[in-house]
Amino acid sequence: MRSVPRRGRARRHLALAALASVLLTACTAGPSARPPVVENDGPTPQQPPSSSRQVPLPGLEEPGESRIDWSRCGTEVLDRLGERPGDSPSVSCARMTSTLDAPDLPGRGITRIGLLKAGEGPVPLVVVNDVDGEPGTLYAARLAASMPSELLRRFSLIGVDRRGTGTSDPVRCVPGDVRATLLDTDPTRSFDTLLDAARVAGQQCAINLEDQQPALDSWRTAGDLDELREQLGLRHLNALGHGEGSRVVALYAARYPGRVGRTVLDGVPDPSTDMVTVLDGVAAGAEATLDAFSSDCASRECALGGDARAKVAELAEQLRARPLSTADGITMGAPLALRAVLQGLADRQRWPQLADAVTAARSGDAGPLAEFVRPLLLESQDSAARLDGSLATRCNDSVTRLPADRLRRVARELGDRHAVFGSVVAQELAWCSPWPSRAEPAPEIGVEGAPPMLVVSTAVDPVTPERGTIRAAERMPSAVRIAWQGSGHGALTSACVMRAVRGFLVDGDVPRDGTLCPA
Repeated sequence: MRSVPRRGRARRHLALAALASVLLTACTAGPSARPPVVENDGPTPQQPPSSSRQVPLPGLEEPGESRIDWSRCGTEVLDRLGERPGDSPSVSCARMTSTLDAPDLPGRGITRIGLLKAGEGPVPLVVVNDVDGEPGTLYAARLAASMPSELLRRFSLIGVDRRGTGTSDPVRCVPGDVRATLLDTDPTRSFDTLLDAARVAGQQCAINLEDQQPALDSWRTAGDLDELREQLGLRHLNALGHGEGSRVVALYAARYPGRVGRTVLDGVPDPSTDMVTVLDGVAAGAEATLDAFSSDCASRECALGGDARAKVAELAEQLRARPLSTADGITMGAPLALRAVLQGLADRQRWPQLADAVTAARSGDAGPLAEFVRPLLLESQDSAARLDGSLATRCNDSVTRLPADRLRRVARELGDRHAVFGSVVAQELAWCSPWPSRAEPAPEIGVEGAPPMLVVSTAVDPVTPERGTIRAAERMPSAVRIAWQGSGHGALTSACVMRAVRGFLVDGDVPRDGTLCPA
């Protein structure tokens, strides 16, 4: 199969999406005489030589002497997994100490990072998830349960709870009522209320986190991965990043290109520093995923009937007039309900549950829908609310700080362009506006000298849209992209994609750049 050259990729990916359904009926991850895109525009331009293309894919190495002390996971982890003695794959847990310091930020102290190992394969594969999603430890355990047995015979998955999340030292800095306001305020209708809540959140995080505050970012989390590599006794780090977690793994490759092993990035965020452009893409991806959900719902004859999009929009209008309350005190207005739908759209396997939850909310029971946002909103003795750690990391990673009048205008524009999710996505611009501006330049995700890295894009993704993943791949000289034509957040549920991932990780087979996998 001929690869799609990096030059002209932005022009060709539009043709790719339009022709995918007629070009392929099976995964084209392996060698083939058939090109991924039909072209009649003359000879293919030659890609200029790149030194990174000449870096071989490292072989698989078993760890040397490890300093990680694995033991049985605590009941809170096992309960969340539904794990019982004898379940497969087996899991064990540990904590690793890492430094909060960087050469330009001395005196930040140390932090403890939660780890989980799933499976007994001899080669570690480190797994990093979205900062506001399921903690990396739990995500790795669930991923291991769905992976081919051949892959698990070779690898054990090492899930990492990123700084401030899961079983790592938690970030607890946003008051509960402020958290609720951040998630349940429509910036197109009550912008000042949202901005005031963002100011309080920023102030409280500055007070509670003190000197640790600027150390909570993806660049320094990449440093945690290198500490993990060293403590595992490895020369090269094999890693898998999912969604926004792929940014951490990509930054690891940028910081330590000579230590990169076999790397899979399942959906990479748009690397643009213009957050307005990035969030516009996220909102468009969310709207497209809602359409895919609606089609899926109609095909299954789900409780929402043939037009789930209309039913979601009707629910939002219903909740604007009369919010609902749950038994544990969550008030579900329109913005929080749409945030819950957005969370549900990200997990394709939960779409039936999401349809039932929207149906229940339309009938006055908000409890099932609240399940999708409860981890973001509520904290317990065992776990922090996910919004706090996400807020700290995302605001430290971003460089965009807009004045209030521009924020109001952008929020209205996003709401006008994207009828269902534009206003919900626009919340995130206001969240970071009072946060301290990043003192350092935003780090680049692409450098020369890394071996081939497998980047997987999803055609309809509400979190890491395909266009943003393509932009990221274009900035990474050694990226080799597989395009899955499905919907949802991430492509590892695709059998075609998983075959390509298995071949890459286990056998070292690098697919052709531009390979397509059908939905």
